[in-house]
Amino acid sequence: MEHQNTVTKLYNVGISYKKADVKVRGTFSITKENQILLLEEAKQNGLDGVFVLSTCNRTEITGFAKHPFELISLLIKYSNGSVESFIPVSNVFKNKDAVRHLFRIGTGLESQILGDYEIVGQLKQAYKQAKDLGTTNAYLERLMNLVLQASKEVKNNTKLSSGTTSVAYAAIQYVIDNVENYNQKNILIYGLGKIGQNTIKNILEYTENKNVTVINRTQEKADQFASEYKGIKVASYANLVTEIEKADILIVSTGSSKPTVTAKELNNSNSKLVIDLSIPSNVEVAVKNLENISLINVDELSKITDKTLQMRESEIPHTEEIIKKYKAEFNAWIEVRKYVPAVNALKESLKSIQFNEIDFHSRKIKDFNVEHAEMVTSRMIQKITTQFVKHLKDENTSVDQSIEVISKMFHINELSIHEDN
Repeated sequence: MEHQNTVTKLYNVGISYKKADVKVRGTFSITKENQILLLEEAKQNGLDGVFVLSTCNRTEITGFAKHPFELISLLIKYSNGSVESFIPVSNVFKNKDAVRHLFRIGTGLESQILGDYEIVGQLKQAYKQAKDLGTTNAYLERLMNLVLQASKEVKNNTKLSSGTTSVAYAAIQYVIDNVENYNQKNILIYGLGKIGQNTIKNILEYTENKNVTVINRTQEKADQFASEYKGIKVASYANLVTEIEKADILIVSTGSSKPTVTAKELNNSNSKLVIDLSIPSNVEVAVKNLENISLINVDELSKITDKTLQMRESEIPHTEEIIKKYKAEFNAWIEVRKYVPAVNALKESLKSIQFNEIDFHSRKIKDFNVEHAEMVTSRMIQKITTQFVKHLKDENTSVDQSIEVISKMFHINELSIHEDN
């Protein structure tokens, strides 16, 4: 994006599962309240076109800035992370790389489990939040529109996202593959956030287990969910310890900032599998040292190679072709935004010459036909500008250089013909 006095670039800065483990990602997580404060400060600082995405697998800010540290400092300020811990695990993408990164996120290529489509809804919500707060611009609007179009085409026309392989699904896949007689085991789901709800739905869809109990801090939410999905038992939060003791499989998805299940609750427990789907981890690390307990977390679940993964990997080239198509459309739009003001300025300059010349000759030549002169010269102006547009559209053309030459030839103020791009 180019302003009259300041040149800013599109950056995407942040951390993801690729370099940062669960614990580190937890420190850089940004709450909804802090996301709003971050965006409001970005607007006050004059940053144009900014949105923030914070999920269990990544926290990143996309926006226009003179230097990426303008965005990094906001990320640090509104999370619990530090610059020192950010640098070794961070990603900083600029301009075309930032655009490509967003297309890859929106189509599931950057998901921890390839093709996981949950990120698309999170991306939509992140952008909507920024738009509602007035921190987006035409550039991001167009980019996100095309990212979501590409996402839809990948979803409909490839098998990249076939089946469900979210973390919630991977947990159930792990149970199916590793627990004997899993349909007869007592399963306790602690926490009814989105992941907890999806986990229960997957249990109902992919197993025949009828011994599923749910506990949630808010009883009303648990009762409501159980009324919609018959066969689910609801236990009181006050009976958490008792229900944990009874469970053969405990799945924790409480979304707290600190552990909600500690070694104390499990110390004298019978043999059981504990699956922690929370980020940051909500099961105390010490639980892993307990003799009868097998503890699995999100990072370990991501290593599961389910039966659809190989097929999904074969769909990557098709997905990248779809991305290439929409990126080309976006680049064409940018070029148009760049040269349309220049073409209009050239046309206005030629019209000024036309007016002056017709005025001059109408006073100098007797019976001068102004109407015919206007008709002929207007057609000439149209042909000249059309030819200029064709030249600018040519892939071998340096648009910036051509605009600069035309600006000098016709004495057009170059700044007046460049819109933000």
